Order: sequence, then structure tokens, then C-alpha cells
Amino acid sequence: MIVGIERRRFWPDDLKLSILQEVGICGATVTEVAHRHDVTRQHIYQWRRQMKDKGLWPEPEGISFLALDAPEQSAASLAKPDDGLRAEIVFANGRTLRCPSGMAEAEIVCLIRLVETA
Repeated sequence: MIVGIERRRFWPDDLKLSILQEVGICGATVTEVAHRHDVTRQHIYQWRRQMKDKGLWPEPEGISFLALDAPEQSAASLAKPDDGLRAEIVFANGRTLRCPSGMAEAEIVCLIRLVETA
């Protein structure tokens, strides 16, 4: 039994964008982000399409950089010069991820998830 009046919620563009940007952060899936914000997965996909139509969500082209919320020590280890690559991963979508030899496995896994969901 449903009690009360059903109403539609209003989502401003800036809130939609902030929710869309959560997808892929440390492996967060569309389903997880939708659940966290009490919306359906379809909302996320629909909002992404709307934001692209408005020119507020970038179309993926060529090389792109993804935000990484890394601990300070990890960021420092990425910034220092390294003597070589630990791994180069080529994804089915054509993207390539190159990881320095000093990078922790957990950070690599997080990056892989980011690249796969971008």
C-alpha cells in the first residue's frame, strides 16, 4: 500500500554532474552510484545523455586524463622519475594505461576500473 502523494524530484544540472562524476571513482559502478543517491541506473544514463546534449559532459576523444584520489605518498611516488614501466595495459576500447614500476597494485586496480568506466 502506498501512503502519501507521489511526486517527482527536481535535479539541478550541477547536482546531476556531481553524481555523474562519481561513476568510476575507485571502481564505483553506475549501479552503486544510483543506489547511493536513491535513483535508478537509467537516471544516470539519461542524465549523461542530457548533459552531453547541453555540452556540459565531454565526449571522449583521443587521450583523456581521469581524476585519481590518491593518498599523498602515492601521488609523490607517481611524480618522481622512474627507471621504467611496470605494465602497459591495452583495453578492448583502444585505451592504453601505462603504470610506473613504483605503483602499488591497489592503485593499478583502481586505475583500471577508472579507465574501464570512463
